[in-house]
Amino acid sequence: MTNIFPLADKLRPASLDTFVGQEHLVAPGKVIRSFIENKKLNSLIFWGPPGTGKTTLSRIIVKEMDLPATEFSATISKLDDVRLVMKKAAEIKQVTGKPLVLFVDEIHHFNKSAQDAFLPYVERGDIILLGTTTENPAFKMNRALLSRLKILEFFPLTAEHLLHILRKGVEVIKTETGFDMNLPEIVENILLNYSTGDARRLLNLLEIIFNASHQSNQPITEQTVLEVIQNKIGSYDRTGDDRYQLISAFHKAVRNSDVDATLFWLYRMLEGGEDPLFILRRMIRVCVEDIGFADPEALQICLNAKEAFEFLGQPEGDLFLTEAAVYLASAPKSNSLYILEKKMKQIAEKYKQANIPWHIINPSDFLAARKGAGKGYVYAHDFPEKTTIMKTMPEEVEEEDFYEPYQMGFEKKIKERIEYWRQVKARLRARGAG
Repeated sequence: MTNIFPLADKLRPASLDTFVGQEHLVAPGKVIRSFIENKKLNSLIFWGPPGTGKTTLSRIIVKEMDLPATEFSATISKLDDVRLVMKKAAEIKQVTGKPLVLFVDEIHHFNKSAQDAFLPYVERGDIILLGTTTENPAFKMNRALLSRLKILEFFPLTAEHLLHILRKGVEVIKTETGFDMNLPEIVENILLNYSTGDARRLLNLLEIIFNASHQSNQPITEQTVLEVIQNKIGSYDRTGDDRYQLISAFHKAVRNSDVDATLFWLYRMLEGGEDPLFILRRMIRVCVEDIGFADPEALQICLNAKEAFEFLGQPEGDLFLTEAAVYLASAPKSNSLYILEKKMKQIAEKYKQANIPWHIINPSDFLAARKGAGKGYVYAHDFPEKTTIMKTMPEEVEEEDFYEPYQMGFEKKIKERIEYWRQVKARLRARGAG
């Protein structure tokens, strides 16, 4: 009986045809299938949440392309061990004619200076680096290394994917043990919701329920599953529409300055098992999209909440989300920065060929200076007004007054400052100064 456990390993796909999910990568004509069919593999970073198939797909690629490979986990492996293997990679390539595939799980755990060790071997083609990470590579990985890798993003598995995996797990258990778990639809839904797009979490929970139920030979009910989970899941689905509908409801409640509704949707998500960092990321966005300069302190409150939550963790850290949510909902509102962002993208696209005025180009070398760089530049701090009428906008740009602040909160002060500089420049123009 025990030979089927852990169930997640027993059900791990061994080929691309049995792999579930990530169709944007593995479907016919997509990048991974093209690599395998063309027998040509680049160094890659697989980025996405746990249990979405990053490690499994790496192993499938190596197997189907018949490449020599070795695996490391950045959480437990020493960099010296990895360096030793990389040095031997050239010998392996000389003997086999194939580069060594170096699979590094959770590669972000190597610091950025340690990641430099991979660079020369990737550049020479001695190794093909396959790294997996649950963290955003843009923040966790060396840019020099990233420039030599292709980042492929993995997404949480859908309810359809998870249901297929769940029923496959139930089938394997029945075949191997003779025990028919016979899960009611409501129990299946609970398991799918609880797994939050993570196949490993789903199968581990199925294994626990099997161990708790098969000896008693009692039907598996909603109550028995909830007792095993010991978590108030409700009907929240972190993998599908619920997640985005609830975070949207939370966002709209904050925008509408409704403190009660904000708290209600916040705790619907927290009690449903949502990742608090997912909520905090939306809160930080709210700070500029819906509050902006009306209350710039809101951003600091949310960043402090994120830092404090990461320090304490759950459940103690949930209170910091409550504090931030109340602050955001009660703060003065302004979407002027959000409007400005859309406007400036259009302006930048319209004038993307506009030249930088020569007088504000830094004459960093004699060639630039010879062309007139820096000639006529006026240093604002040389004047008591701390500004001049020197033109710093390209001649081609006709529009002006891009930012239109509102009269609420601190943004009223921003508007007064902008008007102050406008009046100073007008007086200077009238005097012909600067």
